[in-house]
Amino acid sequence: MKFTHDGKEYRVKAGGWVESHSEKVIARLERDVFPWIGKRPISAITAPEVLIVLRRIESRGALDTAHRAKQDCGAVFRYAIHDGRAERDPTADLRGALPPARGGHFATITEPKAIGELLRAIHGYSGTFATCCALKLAPLVFVRPGELRNAEWSEVDLEKAEWRIPSDKMKAGEPHIVPLSEQAVAVLADLQPLTGDDRYLFPSERTRTRPMSENTILAALRRLGYSTDQMSGHGFRAMASTLLNEQGWNRDAIERQLAHAERNRVRASYNYAEHLPERRKMMQAWADYLDMLKNERKVIDQHFGRAA
Repeated sequence: MKFTHDGKEYRVKAGGWVESHSEKVIARLERDVFPWIGKRPISAITAPEVLIVLRRIESRGALDTAHRAKQDCGAVFRYAIHDGRAERDPTADLRGALPPARGGHFATITEPKAIGELLRAIHGYSGTFATCCALKLAPLVFVRPGELRNAEWSEVDLEKAEWRIPSDKMKAGEPHIVPLSEQAVAVLADLQPLTGDDRYLFPSERTRTRPMSENTILAALRRLGYSTDQMSGHGFRAMASTLLNEQGWNRDAIERQLAHAERNRVRASYNYAEHLPERRKMMQAWADYLDMLKNERKVIDQHFGRAA
C-alpha cells in the first residue's frame, strides 16, 4: 500500500490487513504522529518523544486512539528493525505509561459492514489450517475462547449438528449444547481429516495431546491487523449478543445460548436444553446473516432471520 506524506511517497507493509484498516492506520499516523516526529530519523526517536505525542492525543480525551497510535508506532519501529533502519522499539519502554483504554468490556465489532470485512479477512487468513478453521468457527458458535480451544471430537456429533460441552468445561459448571449451523458443520467436516484422529479439534502445534494455546486466536486477529481495542476472542460473543437482540430474537434463548450463569441455581440444574428448538433456528439464521455480510449482499430486512 502506498501513501504520501510531506510530499514524499511511502510504502506500507500491511501484511494481511484489510484495506480499510490500513487506511485507518495511515490516517491516524498522519494526523497524530507524523506532524511531530515524522521528520525525525527513526533510529533517533526516543521513548520520551513518543510519549509526548501520546500524551497530546490523551489530553484531548482520545485515550483509545492514544493506545492505537502507540501500537501503530511500535509496528513501524519493529518493521524498521527488520529493515535495518533502527536497532530497537522505544514503545516497549512505555508499557503502563497510558491509563487502560477500557475496563469491563471485551473489544468487539458490531457494525455490519465492518463485520463483513472481518469475516472476509478471516476467510483469507494465511496461517495454519486448524487456526483458520478455529477463526471461521468462532463467530458461528460464539462460545468462550477457552471452550473453543478445548473442544474435543468426542463432544461433536456432525450428523445431529450438535456440540455438547460437558459441565466441567463451562464457566457456570453446567453442560451446554451448541446447535451447529450448516456452515459450522462444513467447517468441522473440512477440519476432521486433519485432526479427527486427535483428541482435540484444535491441537497444539507443539504436541497434539494438548489444545492450542490460549493466545492462538488472539494472535491470529492481530496478524489480520485487528488491535487489542478493536477485536478480541471474546468479542464474537458480544457481537452475536448485540445483533441477535437487535434482530428481535427471544432474549432468554440468546442468554441460554451464550451460557451466561443462571442466577437461580436450582433452575440452572435442568435448563441447559431450554429453548433448544428456537436456538437451533437462531444459530442457522445467524450463520446465514454472517454469510450475507461476508459476501456483501444487500441486507434488505434489518431484522433478517427474526423469530416469528
